[in-house]
Amino acid sequence: MLKILLLGCNGQVGWELQRSLAVMGDVVALGSAPAAGDGGLCGDLENLEGLARTVRQLSPDVIVNAAAYTAVDRAESETERAHRINALAPGVLAMEAQRLGAWLVHYSTDYVFDGSGNTPWTENDHCAPLSVYGSTKRAGELAAAACDKHLIFRTSWVYGARGGNFAKTMLRLAAERASLTVIDDQIGAPTSAELLADVTAHALRAAMTHPELAGTYHCAADGQTSWRGYAQFVLTQARAMGASLKAGPDQVQATSTAQYPTAAQRPLNSRLDTEKLRSAFSLHLPLWQIGVQRMLQETLGANPT
Repeated sequence: MLKILLLGCNGQVGWELQRSLAVMGDVVALGSAPAAGDGGLCGDLENLEGLARTVRQLSPDVIVNAAAYTAVDRAESETERAHRINALAPGVLAMEAQRLGAWLVHYSTDYVFDGSGNTPWTENDHCAPLSVYGSTKRAGELAAAACDKHLIFRTSWVYGARGGNFAKTMLRLAAERASLTVIDDQIGAPTSAELLADVTAHALRAAMTHPELAGTYHCAADGQTSWRGYAQFVLTQARAMGASLKAGPDQVQATSTAQYPTAAQRPLNSRLDTEKLRSAFSLHLPLWQIGVQRMLQETLGANPT
């Protein structure tokens, strides 16, 4: 039976991967903190020696790394920690996977690009990160690719029903305030952790049969929107579901990235071209609105107020 080591099991994507990968084999799911009954296994990406030891102890057929340092602004001041987790740890996993002849699945981000232009980014476009986070994720891609059998999925604007996300923040603020102000010049596609997990299982199954499919792929929901458009859609759907809100979609005001300074620079163009993924694995990627609506139905439930 296939043995899969999943790292970052408690994150939004990792949580969904526990479900999607379960049908493929025996999943050993580890978070960053030690858990009872894990036999001393290490899922902490800061502990490079512990990671290597864990891979050697388990000898998995597949390593899926859904863990990362994702505090984009804090990474500007925690450069070494971000680099250790996002760049050095994938290198350790790649080295151990290569030694075993195992597959390595790794996740990356639109932040590896500089966000210029209006054209969706392809896998072969030049990478020029604007931030420490983006730079460390790019270094992690290169490290992971040192394993011959690798699948690297770049994605954008990830959310899940479990844990915090942009949509939930908008719902909370709209219940408290009469108006909201949201950035309108960053464009991307909200992508659900559920979709990423399902695509991962599908692609991994195919790649294990056809190793020539190894490589880097863009995986994001279809369509595009701004953060403001995203917020307006969320509030429109929430009201239709009966949620009590002080601010509706018409009360979401636009602002620019320049007017909302942050420690880390964000890309304006986060559009990802997914043609390579769809063609290689015969996939259909649903519109972003479908996943967000599903998440809202799960979040708001039968008692939206």
